[in-house]
Amino acid sequence: MASVETPPVPEPEPVVETPVPEPEPEEAPPTEVEKAVEEPPPEVKTPAAPLDYLALAEVVLRFLLFASALVAVVVIVTSKQTKNSRDAKFNYSPALIYFVAALSVAGLYSFITTLLSFYALLKPGCCPQLLSHFVIVDVILLGIVAAATGSAGSIAYTGLKGNSHLGWGKVCDVYDKFCTYVGASVAVSLFASVVLALLVLLSLHSLSKKVPK
Repeated sequence: MASVETPPVPEPEPVVETPVPEPEPEEAPPTEVEKAVEEPPPEVKTPAAPLDYLALAEVVLRFLLFASALVAVVVIVTSKQTKNSRDAKFNYSPALIYFVAALSVAGLYSFITTLLSFYALLKPGCCPQLLSHFVIVDVILLGIVAAATGSAGSIAYTGLKGNSHLGWGKVCDVYDKFCTYVGASVAVSLFASVVLALLVLLSLHSLSKKVPK
């Protein structure tokens, strides 16, 4: 008999096991320390610089000095009066000429220092050396304005009361408008002298605070 060939039995294919992904470990919630490290620090707002009331008072006083000096000069310059074809003017008296010159210098100085003081108020710590020199000029200007006020006041008093010992009559009986203007200008100048004295005291107080104890 012929032998019957048995067909070859196919080998079974190998089973490939698919790897099962391992579950990722759950992350632990961040601690308070980690949160503090991760979170950016809050913005720290710089507090605004407190208002320097001494600097504000200086600005106000210097503006008052400028206004009073300007008013005093304008009043006495416009004090002209004519009676019986004769004029009464401030430039006929050397004392009144000196008065106008002194108050004009005070007005110009106070205008410049008012601007500088206002700038220093807006920007504290600006140009301290320049501001410290103000007290020196203030003292000098106080002497000049006080002397001018005294000389003009003596002329105004002589015109108002006269001087019987020297034979000087009462000019204000004739030139009443002129004497009124001069008297008003001297009064405003006296106010300017007081403002200057307050400025000197304020500057000295500010300097004394900066002296180490």
